[in-house]
Amino acid sequence: MYMPRDNMTSLVQRIARQALVTFKNPPSVGDSSKSFLENHGKLYGLMNEVRAADLKITPRKAESSAMSAPHTPPVTYMHICETDVFSMGVFLLKTGASIPLHDHPGMNGMLKVIYGKVRITCFDKSDSPVDAACSTQPSPPLLPFQKDSLKRAVFRSVGEYTEESAACVLAPHKDNLHQVDAVDGPTAFLDILAPPYDPDNGRDCHYYKVVQPMSDTAVKKPESQEPKELWLLEIPQPTDFWCGGESYPGPEVSL
Repeated sequence: MYMPRDNMTSLVQRIARQALVTFKNPPSVGDSSKSFLENHGKLYGLMNEVRAADLKITPRKAESSAMSAPHTPPVTYMHICETDVFSMGVFLLKTGASIPLHDHPGMNGMLKVIYGKVRITCFDKSDSPVDAACSTQPSPPLLPFQKDSLKRAVFRSVGEYTEESAACVLAPHKDNLHQVDAVDGPTAFLDILAPPYDPDNGRDCHYYKVVQPMSDTAVKKPESQEPKELWLLEIPQPTDFWCGGESYPGPEVSL
């Protein structure tokens, strides 16, 4: 049986301190700062240690249809801490719930499952411009007002993660867009974003859907190691997704 640590400084406190050190001075684009990589590695190692018991969270069982009221949020969030540098909290997904495909503008992040299983599908935005005359435009054609919301993207990976898995990592230009699906029951994960979302500073959350592969190659040759280009259409927040709040029961974090 797993037992929580009883040392004076909780694991979640150590994670928060390391996140602050790691992301306080992030490297500029294209720079691979040795100190950043070392601190990022330390944070990654701490995240890989965390379990539900460290956060005093009890894994939840699958909800029956009688318990799952139609107006309760499919996803809830436990706020742990937030600074100008990073935010940290726990997302809890009900059986069958998804956090739709969304982006993290200019942000780093780590996600560590603490119970259950999630499927994470990752994309990158492509630097290629959208050519209005391109023969590979989505079919059926988009409405005129939708064309400005069309983005090129590259499919990167899809994988399943459990509490035994290492953390999933995203960076400003790598695996920055992702969708998170609960698999085989309820699930929860510890989440760090650096810096936090801030619409006033250009870090708002945008939602997308895949509308059409950009070439037959992307569909017919899944074994290919070449990046698979896709069209993504920016959409409003899906009506079947919203996030409620819950109290965090774990050790207090002080920064």
